[in-house]
Amino acid sequence: MSVNGSRPSTLHLPRGPWVTVYECLCAHFPGIDAHTWQQRFARGRVLDAQGQALDLHSAYREGLKVQYFREVPNETPIPFEHQVLHIDEHLLVADKPHFLPVMPAGQYVEQTLQARLVKQFGNPDIVPLHRIDRHTAGLVLFSTNKQTRGAYQALFRLREMDKCYEALAKALPHLSFPLLRKNRLVDAEPFFRMQEGPGEANSETRVEVAQQLAEHWLYRLYPVTGKKHQLRVHLAALGAPILNDPFYPEVTAAPDEPDDYSKPLKLLARALSFTDPLSGELREFCSRLSLLN
Repeated sequence: MSVNGSRPSTLHLPRGPWVTVYECLCAHFPGIDAHTWQQRFARGRVLDAQGQALDLHSAYREGLKVQYFREVPNETPIPFEHQVLHIDEHLLVADKPHFLPVMPAGQYVEQTLQARLVKQFGNPDIVPLHRIDRHTAGLVLFSTNKQTRGAYQALFRLREMDKCYEALAKALPHLSFPLLRKNRLVDAEPFFRMQEGPGEANSETRVEVAQQLAEHWLYRLYPVTGKKHQLRVHLAALGAPILNDPFYPEVTAAPDEPDDYSKPLKLLARALSFTDPLSGELREFCSRLSLLN
């Protein structure tokens, strides 16, 4: 089930002293006021496991599965469109524009690629198989069939999905390419950043030069692992932070600040290739977007 293209969030009710589901939700989510929950119940936005609407008097039971729809009042439209490159009974491949999140989080609910695709095709089973940062553009692979979703999710878990990115960043004529950046990424400050740290490596990226363009070069990046902000941290550590990166090497814009649409992060998920777990055929997809426009 979906509402305006958004899928519900799920909560299994924790142990507590509550009499109704409504009381439990108010206590479990103190950042959401009681009036907001009342309005959600009134509009049928709080459901049981079978998708039936609950009301303010629905009885609380520990472990009860409750589905609810997140809402952001006056959500700001993101003025960029996605492009569907492929769709079949199992998969959908889309080109995501810069600034559009892949799935609901924080202040974004309907203005997400997943919500747009669910609404476009009327299929609530459209679920991303992986994510790319909101600031990153390019390919995102979605499952369209929950019966076969696990087979495709395993490709990412088992590192059987080959990914290629492109980035526009400062020229590094003093380094020899291709090179391998392999080290440990750890949490940094502020909380939304990552950094390289001591210890056993948990991240690995192969870096190649695709095109030399005077002050900036176009790099081709092949991540072996998929750590948060991995490509952004690795290039910044080499001395070539990605053009228009608001987080690396220094924070120039906080995540909750309005986006500057004139300065998109010059990072693109260029290509995906894998052996299809159902058919056994090699499948390859390439973005139609470019960082050089």
